[in-house]
Amino acid sequence: MPRTRHTAAFALITVAALALTACGSGDPAAAPAGAAAAAEGKVPTSDVVSSVRKDEAAAKLLPADVRAAGTLTVAASVGNPPGSTYLADGKTVAGTDIDFADAVARKLGLRLTREVASFEAILPALDSGKYDVGTGNFGVTEERRGTIDFVTYINDGQGFAVRDDSGLKKVTDLTQLCGLTVGTGAGTTFEVTLEENRHLCTDAGREPYDVKTYNDQGATWASLQQGRSDVVMSTINGLRYAVEQQEGVRFLNEFKRLDVGFAFKKGTPLAPAFQAAVNGLKADGTYDRILKKWGIGASAITTSRISPPEIK
Repeated sequence: MPRTRHTAAFALITVAALALTACGSGDPAAAPAGAAAAAEGKVPTSDVVSSVRKDEAAAKLLPADVRAAGTLTVAASVGNPPGSTYLADGKTVAGTDIDFADAVARKLGLRLTREVASFEAILPALDSGKYDVGTGNFGVTEERRGTIDFVTYINDGQGFAVRDDSGLKKVTDLTQLCGLTVGTGAGTTFEVTLEENRHLCTDAGREPYDVKTYNDQGATWASLQQGRSDVVMSTINGLRYAVEQQEGVRFLNEFKRLDVGFAFKKGTPLAPAFQAAVNGLKADGTYDRILKKWGIGASAITTSRISPPEIK
């Protein structure tokens, strides 16, 4: 199958994303300086958070010890825009996850200590008490609800992208992927969905699709551009953003919508305060400003909920 020409924009995006392999260190400065050079001039940097004022009623919902300490530790998975990325300095993180976390903290009168961590490490670390809250475009699924509490703030979900030379037009059934190689993120809902449904191909007497997982989006896109993957499965918002930055690839379609939320240890007392804060951001207009900044108006939710059922 012919390979598509890499553009300068794609090369820069890939360099930026590949630099995120150091994220597991927990040190936001671990990404080399200039890692997100591609983001310069492309990733929006307007300030939509600093005007947020404390909501006393929401803050009173916090546990007394948290109010007294005034701080929370948040683990952030930094992957790709619009969810989260590094700016051109290779240290500053930005994205919808970052803006919503910062805005909620202001609503609650808290200071956040943000630590960058790998996506697959965050949920287990919440359960162990290492972090108070996690961000990383975490979709709310029934499996995760068994061990994690969520406070929703947007709706995103699962989608596909392919090279322009692909014969795929739309994926409405995973059997359409039979015999192909699918690239996706390690430890994600995409990997789970793909692995759980591989049998559909063999059940139909067809060759199963092959799943290739990567720890960062740069490697995933490289696999597609270089012909090692035939299709990429990732977040709807992330795919749409990425295909605008590179030639030779196209967004295929949405496959499944999921609510996305802040993640907490099961049984957390923090959830009611975070829920009130998100709804407060909707009331004062900050919520819409964040969505507009990142171009994801279609991901708006009507109201924040605590661990709602998975969207079927």
